[in-house]
This record gives sequence, C-alpha cells and structure tokens, in this order.
Amino acid sequence: MILILKRLVLAAWLITIGNQLFAQQDSVYLFGYFKDNGQDGLHLAYSHDGLAWKALKNDESVLAPELSADKLMRDPCIIRGADGMFHLVFTVSWKEKGIGYTSSKDLLNWSVQKAIPVMTHEQNARNAWAPEITYDPASKTYMIYWATTITGRYPESTESEDRFNHRMYYMTTRDFKEFSETKLLYDPGFNVIDASIVKQGKRFVMFLKDESLKPVAKNLKIAYSSKLTGPYGPASKPITGDYWAEGPTSLKIGKQWIVYFDKYQQGLYGAVSSTDLKTWKDISSQISLPDKIRHGSIFKVSITEFEHLKNNL
Repeated sequence: MILILKRLVLAAWLITIGNQLFAQQDSVYLFGYFKDNGQDGLHLAYSHDGLAWKALKNDESVLAPELSADKLMRDPCIIRGADGMFHLVFTVSWKEKGIGYTSSKDLLNWSVQKAIPVMTHEQNARNAWAPEITYDPASKTYMIYWATTITGRYPESTESEDRFNHRMYYMTTRDFKEFSETKLLYDPGFNVIDASIVKQGKRFVMFLKDESLKPVAKNLKIAYSSKLTGPYGPASKPITGDYWAEGPTSLKIGKQWIVYFDKYQQGLYGAVSSTDLKTWKDISSQISLPDKIRHGSIFKVSITEFEHLKNNL
C-alpha cells in the first residue's frame, strides 16, 4: 500500500513538472509538409521538443492546391516574415517554370494562391522545384530560391539527356508583389537541389542535396556564405549516411542543430544533430513523425497562436 502511494505521488509530481515546463515554453514547433504526390496540399504537425511530432487535423490537408494543370503543393516552405505574416512557397508541378505562393496571418485563412513565373524567361528550363524563402534582416528583403534544370547548361555534370541537372537560382522581393530578375545562386560543379538556408551569426548556412548519380551521392552537404545571395563556398563532405536523403530542413534548439530529411527510398524520415556543424550524429531513432510524411519546413509559433490554430482546424 505504501509503495502504491509513493508511486502515485511520484506520478503526480511528474505531471506537475511537465505542466510547469509546458507553461514556461513560449513557442511550439510546426512542420509543414506534403504527402504522396502533393495533390491534397499542405499538412501540419507540431512538436514541443523537436523530436516527437504529432499531426494536426488528423493528418488531413489544411490547404488545398489551386495552381497549374497538375494542382500540386509539393515541398512547402513556410517562414514568418518581418511583417508578422506567414509566407508559403511550393512546387506546383513537375514541369511548370513557375512556383506557387500564398500568405496567412494565422495559418487558417490564406490569400489567393498565385504563380510566380521564376523561370519563364528561360526557353529551355524544364522545371522549378523545391522553392524556399529566407529573410535577410540587413537588406530587409526576402530571397526566394529553387532548383531548375536548363537543357544544355552545365555539361560537366550532365549524365544523360533525359536526366535532370539542377542548379540553384534565386530572386529577391520586399513585398511578394515585385521581384528582382532571376539569377544563379549556387553552382557547386554537380547536380544540386533542395537548398535550405539559415542565418548563423554573421554567416549564412546552406544545407543542400548532392543529386549526383554517377558516381552516386544522393546525400546532404553544407556550404557557407557571408551574404545571403552568395557567393557560397565549396560543399562540405556528406553529413548524412549510406542512404539516399533529400529535403533538408533545420532547427536549432539551444546549442544543438537538428537537420531533418526524407529517406525517400525507404519511406522513412531521418535526422542528424550537431553542436558545431562539423561533427554529425544520426538521431533518426530518436524522432517520430506522422506516417508517410514527405519533406517540408519547420518554423515556430507562440503558444497562443498554436492553441488558436489547433482549436480551429
């Protein structure tokens, strides 16, 4: 009887401590992702520790795609802008030369989706995939960047005529209404895609996928620049293991960096962690995410915003 009482007291104490820690937490992590081919749109999951993720709205779509003949919403990237709005870009099709854009105050009500014609000026452009946004506080501009294959360009890494051979391109904007001309962002000398850029101190860190097949790479690497728009230095050695990885998105919790990615051949999700961006440890066994999740982006919201979102989806 005494042992049972002790266990009940301990359980009550643990619940109290857990509630206190939750109350002290000022934000919640959200993961915007897609499933299958992206035909049903945006999905959202949340986490309090960056490891255990639970889907919102029973893992149903929270925003349906409306653009292009294909009507897809793949590779969603959401950031909170300097204006307080949530800005979302996404892949609209396998073959279109534009990307999708929409914005929201609360992740519930979204503006009319519009296509940004990022590569229509390039006659031989085959696609515009996996767009992302990074804000530069110094210039007060947003950089939108994506991967495109232009037929006949970069022959040094062309493996065959039917295969894609990406480089990273970008444009900048202050208001998502007027945009700069498209420019080359990163040419590392190999087929590159899925760049995701975050600011670290005075430099910018680009997580990227080496898409090379001959010799096979299909892994994640890092490059650095003192300016958001580059130039970025040589790509690092792989930070992921002996499996195919894509779609990196990162989160910094305290001193620990976590890079999440899609182990797409295995139908699994993975993660690696580091405190110095040099030595990486595979922590895939420590994370849990919704079933059949495909890659996207992670961002933070306040507790109040999260509760409003959760209660109204």
